[in-house]
Amino acid sequence: MEDHSVCSTEVPAVSKDSFRETSLSGHESHVPRFYHMNRIINFLCFSCEVLEAIENVIEDVVKSLAQKKAPVLTLANRSGWRNIEFKDSVGLQMIPHCTTKQIRSDCPRSAPKFALMLKILSMIYKMVQTNTYATKRDIYYSDTLLFGSQSVVDNVINDISCMLKIPRRSLHILSTTKGFVAGSLSYTEEDGTKVNCTCGATAVTVPSNVQGIKNLISHAKFMLIVEKDATFQRLLDDDFCNKLSPCIMITGRGVPDLNTRLLVRKLWDTFQIPIFTLMDADPHGVEIMCIYKYGSVSMSFEAHHLTVPSIKWLGLLPSDLERLNIRKDVLIPFTKQDQNKLASIQKRPYIACQPMWKKELEIMAASKLKAEIQVLTSLSSDYLSRVYLPNKLQFGGWL
Repeated sequence: MEDHSVCSTEVPAVSKDSFRETSLSGHESHVPRFYHMNRIINFLCFSCEVLEAIENVIEDVVKSLAQKKAPVLTLANRSGWRNIEFKDSVGLQMIPHCTTKQIRSDCPRSAPKFALMLKILSMIYKMVQTNTYATKRDIYYSDTLLFGSQSVVDNVINDISCMLKIPRRSLHILSTTKGFVAGSLSYTEEDGTKVNCTCGATAVTVPSNVQGIKNLISHAKFMLIVEKDATFQRLLDDDFCNKLSPCIMITGRGVPDLNTRLLVRKLWDTFQIPIFTLMDADPHGVEIMCIYKYGSVSMSFEAHHLTVPSIKWLGLLPSDLERLNIRKDVLIPFTKQDQNKLASIQKRPYIACQPMWKKELEIMAASKLKAEIQVLTSLSSDYLSRVYLPNKLQFGGWL
């Protein structure tokens, strides 16, 4: 018998039913008596699906140990384009029969990750049982020595979500929200808190449990996704949400977190209003816009919940720089990293179906110059909210 690094002593047979019966003891006491019966039923039904998926994994591990074999977890390969396909209506999604990798318990390189996956699976199981939630940061700080870094926890959670084919939010794991929303929007959070995002000097933090919000009301004519917090705040100060027509503004403050992307998708599903993006005219801004519109390789297994392919590129367009006679001295030369990023974007499958985008990227590549939205202040301090955006929205200056 080959020597394995995991315990291969005899393990008594364990069924899923006995595993759940043992683990669910006392579960009923965690459900408050005042819950509506239908809420309890819905919670229990969906929770059972999640619990069963985890139990299937644990059962396979136990069977392997009983057979004196080293347990293995099989994961889809989320790191490359080979497992990705592009569809206009969805964006980047994982192919049905994708290549996989094995996380072996008897391999020195993968055994630590195997152990971490089981650890987090046990934490998820307990949270689903008790209908409690934790952020990724909570999980990391529950044992920093074990996990090592926040990025390790993030990666393991995404692998588990992909392996179980269950959205991360359904695993009772919440992301720490960094995005803001403002404008003509009100909703009720899962705990009954009423939120009014009416545009003012301050914005509302994107909810940490987007799935749980309800009673969404808006009179917005469009939604504007703003790349940077500074630009978002300036538009708030200028009362942009109310000056032109009612709208909803959202910012992910750079690369958007999961909750911001989920909220954009939920607002699109609910209101079906036009969505525009306001990004810097540089490869990084284009990349962020593509994440909102088409998704990312690493989260392609959740594309149907995260992408909004109808999103339009409003600005800042590379062609706008010449059209508006922006001075060259306020533009920024490309770095080598910018050139590589732009070349990578130009090769992506969704660019082929966006000829106007392709043309804009060619203008950017030829000039080797980039611009932040703030360059518009070289024309006038309020040019963005007073002239640029109203004209773009009125005359259809989007792609």
